[in-house]
Amino acid sequence: MPSLPDDDSWLLEEQRAIGDRIRVIRLRQDRTQESVFLAARIARSAYQDIEAGRTEARIGSLLRIARVLGIHVTDLLRG
Repeated sequence: MPSLPDDDSWLLEEQRAIGDRIRVIRLRQDRTQESVFLAARIARSAYQDIEAGRTEARIGSLLRIARVLGIHVTDLLRG
């Protein structure tokens, strides 16, 4: 099993990567942040923090976002 780095910089990088994937898919679909967070029933600030990679997203939130975007949640997690 691979070891984790001593700090959590890797975690922040992954959060940002997930947020970037959400943003890219959303923009390809010509959708606004508002249309996604309303359809996903997620608070505006929570959605914005997820897309900006500022928070550890709850799995339920990622599942809702993925469903609204018409993708599988694993598409958000894979690089």
